[in-house]
Amino acid sequence: MHDWIVIGGGITGISLSYELQKAGFSVLLIEQHQKLQGSSSLGYGGISYWSATTALTRQLSDEGISRQRELSNELGMDTEFRELDLLLTLEPDADPKVILAQYSNCSIAPTLLNAQDAHDREPLLNRSAIGGALLFPHAHINLNSFVIAHSQAFRSLGGEILYAKVENLLVKEARVEGVATNRGDFLSSQVAVCAGGLSRALLKASGIHARIYFTHAEAIETEPVELELRAMVMPADSKRYELEAATTDTDRDSAWDIAGQELLPPSIDAGAIQFCDRRIIFGQMSRVLTDPYAVSDRVQSEADIRAYVSKVLPKVGELKGKWRNCLVAFSNDNLPLVGSVQGYGSLHLFSGFTSPTVYAPALSKRFASYATGNQDDIISLLSPNRFYTS
Repeated sequence: MHDWIVIGGGITGISLSYELQKAGFSVLLIEQHQKLQGSSSLGYGGISYWSATTALTRQLSDEGISRQRELSNELGMDTEFRELDLLLTLEPDADPKVILAQYSNCSIAPTLLNAQDAHDREPLLNRSAIGGALLFPHAHINLNSFVIAHSQAFRSLGGEILYAKVENLLVKEARVEGVATNRGDFLSSQVAVCAGGLSRALLKASGIHARIYFTHAEAIETEPVELELRAMVMPADSKRYELEAATTDTDRDSAWDIAGQELLPPSIDAGAIQFCDRRIIFGQMSRVLTDPYAVSDRVQSEADIRAYVSKVLPKVGELKGKWRNCLVAFSNDNLPLVGSVQGYGSLHLFSGFTSPTVYAPALSKRFASYATGNQDDIISLLSPNRFYTS
């Protein structure tokens, strides 16, 4: 029997498992796929530490970027951490003052570039298709390398990884005692759900409700290419966050438990990032479908993504690549759900990270310390129970 079972081996699950094991607990990490399939396999890997707008997110962002800068050395393996430019492109008819106002509360103010200056920073940009760009200092990791590095370090500390599908939680008298998988039952003193977009469905299968949601994200991934993308590019007026905010109020929450619902039309963001091995991931289509296993029309999706990206980054949009999709978890206030679930003291959520590269490393370390008995006001603020009134 282990002290902790962690469900989900993506960036959040492996980060938490490593920190718990390092803190002295015995940890069993259960992951369904030996090759990553979720958002940790398809995410851009950007670390938007500049975007904090409150005292809480500023503190976590400062801790997060500091942690990312030291992890390669600590883990003994390169996470491909690097500093790079982020260019948030403006539509040709956008009012720069209006767009700047949307970022006025960020901890690091952007530099407004005209179309020519943006093109000088990133020559692949189509000057005639943008009204300029906001320049931010940014950072980036390879999510796959992050996970592999943590996995090796976790195992070297004595942690165990089991590849199995978790079917449900083992609940007895309002206490979670372990998990049932397709490879048998496993018991533990505590269980942490880090299953990203599948977290809601997993909890529901055990009769447990949590206000965690997900979008279906779709993008195109290339093989290594000769083309060089210098910066990470995203639209300044991203539709994804509007989509998330519009689907998580109290009145809509029950709709998430009705399979087959599409709560809003999809959105597309024309973005791109190139990794150190020269692969490029571009575009992100986001769909709000209540069925985590819903299937999209990949041919049409790929065509739509290419059309959007080609306007801003023509040479990127025409690259050969593979359409891929995953689930992206989020909460209704853009902060992660971290801590015990109401009514189940041994069950914990560590999911809903809109910005996992920023928050997960810092909160994993905090949570592990909290689990040893140390008080942490930030963990309390991020409790999954914050949306419920007594």
